[in-house]
Amino acid sequence: MAGLFERGVLLSPALVRRAATGRARTPEERWILGQSKAVRESFVREVLDPPGDPVVLQQIWMMRQPDAVRESYVGEVLEPTLG
Repeated sequence: MAGLFERGVLLSPALVRRAATGRARTPEERWILGQSKAVRESFVREVLDPPGDPVVLQQIWMMRQPDAVRESYVGEVLEPTLG
């Protein structure tokens, strides 16, 4: 996710996020929409807002997250792709 629309959805109330989750195109989008407000705010602040390569910014952001956040990403996004 990138841009003003995505920023707005990530910071929106639960009702809007739930609707967006149903239309999310990727497991990554569904995952971030389901995270706590603090996690979503840090994603916006550290990945969407600053200039730079969004892929690299997202990798840096993920590496700095608490174990529980990283583990949920592994369990909800990465492991299901293994089959």
